[in-house]
Amino acid sequence: MTKDDGRPEWDGELGDALVGCRVIIGLTYKTTSGEVKRREQLHGVVARADASGVRVRLQGAREGEFYELPPHPSAFNVADPGVYRLRGTGEEIVDPDFVTTWTINAPD
Repeated sequence: MTKDDGRPEWDGELGDALVGCRVIIGLTYKTTSGEVKRREQLHGVVARADASGVRVRLQGAREGEFYELPPHPSAFNVADPGVYRLRGTGEEIVDPDFVTTWTINAPD
């Protein structure tokens, strides 16, 4: 279900379930014409998930940083068990709880 402004309705129960979970974040940056500018992968633990957004405490190469995602908990998919290798850093994440992917549109 979406709000009148096009954003999905906040699911507090699902948001609460994300807190403390390990997540891999895939980001694709595209121009408005659809050209892929770059791709990035991050990983960390969900520190907060509420109607203002999902805050992830990053680990590995970006240890100590935070990354904010939109308040859209249904964009988090249960991860299959296994080892995930991040392309950019070579880091291996074993059995994360969730994966989420986002496309970020930027000017050409």
